[in-house]
Amino acid sequence: MSRIFSPVSLIGVPTDVGAGHRGARMGPEALRIAGLGEALQSHGVQVRDVGNLEGPRNPWQPPVGGYRHLDEVVAWNRALMHASLAELREGRMPVMLGGDHCLGIGSITAVARHCRENGRKLRVLWLDAHSDFNTSQVTPSGNVHGMPVACLCGLGPHALTHLGGDAPAIVPSQVRQIGIRSVDPEEKRLIKQHRVDVYDMRFTDEMGMKRTMEQALDGVDQDTHLHVSFDVDFLDPGIAPGVGTTVPGGVNYREAQLVMEMIADSGRMGSLDIVELNPVLDERNATAELAVDLVESLFGKSTLMRD
Repeated sequence: MSRIFSPVSLIGVPTDVGAGHRGARMGPEALRIAGLGEALQSHGVQVRDVGNLEGPRNPWQPPVGGYRHLDEVVAWNRALMHASLAELREGRMPVMLGGDHCLGIGSITAVARHCRENGRKLRVLWLDAHSDFNTSQVTPSGNVHGMPVACLCGLGPHALTHLGGDAPAIVPSQVRQIGIRSVDPEEKRLIKQHRVDVYDMRFTDEMGMKRTMEQALDGVDQDTHLHVSFDVDFLDPGIAPGVGTTVPGGVNYREAQLVMEMIADSGRMGSLDIVELNPVLDERNATAELAVDLVESLFGKSTLMRD
């Protein structure tokens, strides 16, 4: 059965200021070259590409006070927050083309504010190899792309935790993390302390992806806005080499397709991040093409017509 999706706005955010490797800033163009906009249009989705946001260059400096490039991270996320909120208020679905995963702070802060303004519940699906729940006290690197979930939950510098004025933007109970297989030692303690709902790869191995997704989507209803934050390193590096932080043992192609199809079946996705694609490390844009293939499934592509 065909689904009706809100019109989509593609927002390019070409920066890698939160990452430990250069190259994610080229992710938006790689996704466009792989035909993301045309693929969505082929499924009947109205697509508007608003182009790329502008922000400060990556100064490539060491951490200061536990954070690398904090001022630049704040500037990019503020620009993204305003751009995403503008599209949401027009009744459009923002699809953020990253860029590194620090940008989840800006996109989700905007979505959370929009949900509060409209009295809707929010559920965040964090598809990632990493929990991204570090703070300046426990981070081994100072890279802010390892901190966005913590910042969104109120743990971090004031400029990021209060990006949208309200803090915290979300609470841990609104997040479901899937595909996790790399968590820093002290980050594990924070995750347990704040009771973040993590479905790591051991859980998926034991229970299967279908049950994993059923639990992650449990409680999502017609009053829920579902935000999907898709870090490409969620996928196993054997099929998706074009990321800066590869971790073996990730989600395989068929599991990833099931994740996307079950999200599509919920009918509740209202916003999307696609982040951490690094064309410098890719092989003939294959990871970007795979990402586009999976995003098509988020928008209803399936083998058969399904109710």
